[in-house]
Amino acid sequence: MIWRLDDHVETSAGRVAAGKYGEGPDLVLAHGWPWSSFSWHRVVPTLAKHYRVHWYDMPGYGQSNKQPVQRTSLDVQGQIFSEMLDYWGLVRPNVVAHDFGGAATLRAHLLHGCEFDRYVLMNVVAMRPWGSEFFDHVGRHVDAFLGLPPHIHKAVVEAYIQGAIVDQIDTEDLTNLVAPWLTDDGAGSFYRQFAQADECFTAEVEPLFGEIRCPVKIIWGEDDPWIPLSRGKALHGLIPHATFETLPGVGHLPQLEAPDRVLDRLTAFMAGQDH
Repeated sequence: MIWRLDDHVETSAGRVAAGKYGEGPDLVLAHGWPWSSFSWHRVVPTLAKHYRVHWYDMPGYGQSNKQPVQRTSLDVQGQIFSEMLDYWGLVRPNVVAHDFGGAATLRAHLLHGCEFDRYVLMNVVAMRPWGSEFFDHVGRHVDAFLGLPPHIHKAVVEAYIQGAIVDQIDTEDLTNLVAPWLTDDGAGSFYRQFAQADECFTAEVEPLFGEIRCPVKIIWGEDDPWIPLSRGKALHGLIPHATFETLPGVGHLPQLEAPDRVLDRLTAFMAGQDH
């Protein structure tokens, strides 16, 4: 497997697990919640034929640091994205963001001055309102969920993740998406993400979307159960220079549900062939 996490970076939010592969223009992949950089593993091999691809697990996710006192909200994630670009020495990379990775990279670009060459937003959290009734419920009762027996916690995580997916994914992929949340520190971090979620961190950047300083493409799994297509269309309305394309029959996780179709769109846009 080309995707791997063989580097560890000390950041202001703790140690972050990271990796990179390939040669060519720089491309950074930003995952979302409750995923990790593993969610990109099916598109990395093809992208790495043309780009120097960089990825990392956000603080509180995957193989990165997970501590009870750790803040991992979207304001922190935007800062860490900026720190990771500095660590890699990237001045103007291409960026592909999914889910919460959208809000994190938007904050990095619009509030922290990070410059991107080309920018893809795929089924992203970027605008209010976001979060389901379950999301809100867990956030209000974190202590009760932290006390769940391991087998019930596992069932909750599996059901939550499967609820995002419309087109079937590989069983091993599902196992690897769930696994980081099943350790003691992972279980705590899983529920803390609900508690720390706050729409104020997207509210800060929403008025600035028209000021994005690079070409943008929005890709949306048309049947997303978590963030409906109407939200993608609304986002497009706030980024008038963006191109917009949907993926029929695909849910919230296009890079695992339909990796070949995602790669077709990414490679065309990055090569300047998508208008």
